[in-house]
Amino acid sequence: MHIMKRTIFALSALVFALSNTACSEDGLDDKSVITGIGYEIETPFDEWLLENFIEPYNIRVMYRYEDMESDMTYNLVPARYERSIEMAQLVSYLCLQAYDEITGSRDFIRANFPKDLFFVGSPAYNNNGSIVLGTAEGGTKITLYNLNTLDPRNVDALNSSYFKTIHHEFGHILNQKKPYTSDFEQIVGKSDGGIRYVGNSCWEVYPTETSALQDGFISRYASTSDGEEFVELASIYVTNTPEAWETKLRTAGARRSMIEQKFDIVYKYYENDWGIDLEKLREIVLRRQQDVPTLDLDI
Repeated sequence: MHIMKRTIFALSALVFALSNTACSEDGLDDKSVITGIGYEIETPFDEWLLENFIEPYNIRVMYRYEDMESDMTYNLVPARYERSIEMAQLVSYLCLQAYDEITGSRDFIRANFPKDLFFVGSPAYNNNGSIVLGTAEGGTKITLYNLNTLDPRNVDALNSSYFKTIHHEFGHILNQKKPYTSDFEQIVGKSDGGIRYVGNSCWEVYPTETSALQDGFISRYASTSDGEEFVELASIYVTNTPEAWETKLRTAGARRSMIEQKFDIVYKYYENDWGIDLEKLREIVLRRQQDVPTLDLDI
């Protein structure tokens, strides 16, 4: 409501200004003073995005807040200019270039990565107290939230809040293009002990990550559905060290083999359907993560 009031005031001021101009004896300039924000180069960051996202990948980064692009069910604020620059640099280095390296060209990202990245400054809070870290829409856009608290040198925080999310949402997009085998879902369906996907009740059913692991899910959110579990397995694997992954499997205890069966299907899907070895991708991602503390994030 506060935003709406400010918008109405701005429109009123514009009408008043135009009225005064029309009454003036000065001649009218035939050049419009209203410009769009599409792909026009308006700031040094826009120029950098043109050279590093639009031209090589045909990806648009929307860092200015646009109502039409946001989810109106949440109270959101714009991403800060400085944080947006840092995030764009990190997405390029840790994600886009990592896939370029493993595939040998930019073609994979150019053909499959969503064409729009939308940056939002604040978190998106759900009624149950959970926070939305990112969303993917129809294979065309990924939205990242909470950029205003970005700590660009904290690799663990970058993974937990942003880059696991990017790999997760990108996995959904790949699944939309090439569905995975139904054998994946059946692993849970055939399990003993009444283990099932629990939908949005995952936070209540599994109060801790350990409890989810001990029921054979790589994370609490993985217990939501087979689709969410599939991309959780891939995204958690590529952003965690081998030691951290092994710790999760050990925590699963008797359900370790259940997770390993599901991950085997995920691994083969990426390898056979997309030509990507997840182990090699993880090596690339982890190596690049080591550069983060000294990475030049200026433009």
